[in-house]
Amino acid sequence: MQKTRVLYITPEIVPFLPEGEVSSTVRTLAQGVHERDKEIRIFMPRFGVINERRHQLHEVIRLSGMNLIVNDLDHPLIIKVASVPQARMQVYFIDNEEFFKRKRTYADEDDKPFKDNDERAIFFCRGVVETVKKLGWTPDIVHCHGWMTGFLPLYLKKMYADDPHFLNAKIIYTPYADEFSGNLDSKLIDKLNFDKIANEDVDFLKTPNALNLNKTGAQWADAISIGSEAINSELSSYINDSGKPVLDYQTEETLVDAHQDFYEKVLSENEVLAD
Repeated sequence: MQKTRVLYITPEIVPFLPEGEVSSTVRTLAQGVHERDKEIRIFMPRFGVINERRHQLHEVIRLSGMNLIVNDLDHPLIIKVASVPQARMQVYFIDNEEFFKRKRTYADEDDKPFKDNDERAIFFCRGVVETVKKLGWTPDIVHCHGWMTGFLPLYLKKMYADDPHFLNAKIIYTPYADEFSGNLDSKLIDKLNFDKIANEDVDFLKTPNALNLNKTGAQWADAISIGSEAINSELSSYINDSGKPVLDYQTEETLVDAHQDFYEKVLSENEVLAD
């Protein structure tokens, strides 16, 4: 019997970025699920603060070389990979000089969010999809963590709706309390329109803030897991009213077991539909 395949998409994971709620949660979850006989792939951005020499990142030539068009401009996609020490896991890095070379993650020295965070997130999400396709790997679960992956459920359900690599995949979105301040670019919807995404599909993003990006991720996901003990109350209400399967916040001790059960529950809905 083929192992269940789980694709983890995250802006952060230990040890490549410091310990934090997102980076530690994804590390614990991915490693635990991997050790319990599931096949996994992990993707994150190659932020400029990551020390490539220390972590032994190297470019994967066969996966690099394509260009992604974001807002009608070509951006080269570079794929790098590194191993997580003592965990027998690899992490793939989405890289691009313009978006990820800077020595900060989401904000400048004055803690002002980068003006192109919307395009960085779109490039990251689309880069993951295109790389997974090039790998020829078909996930059963696509598990998106945090606001930077908020566009991914939308793209999979719209732009890539007929792609055989993701046709039967169940998408889980996990929001966290870690949100950005202010709004993304006011022309965000125009940029999504360029990728054939209709205005009515992104109604929340008329006000492109963290809350509404998280709502968009939850809207287009098949199921939702809660990443923080306390998330935005409006977002929590939206999720609870969505009618979708929801996994409540889990401590480190219960994280892996609870997600193992949740994955099986979400996948079983596919089997019911198939019958």
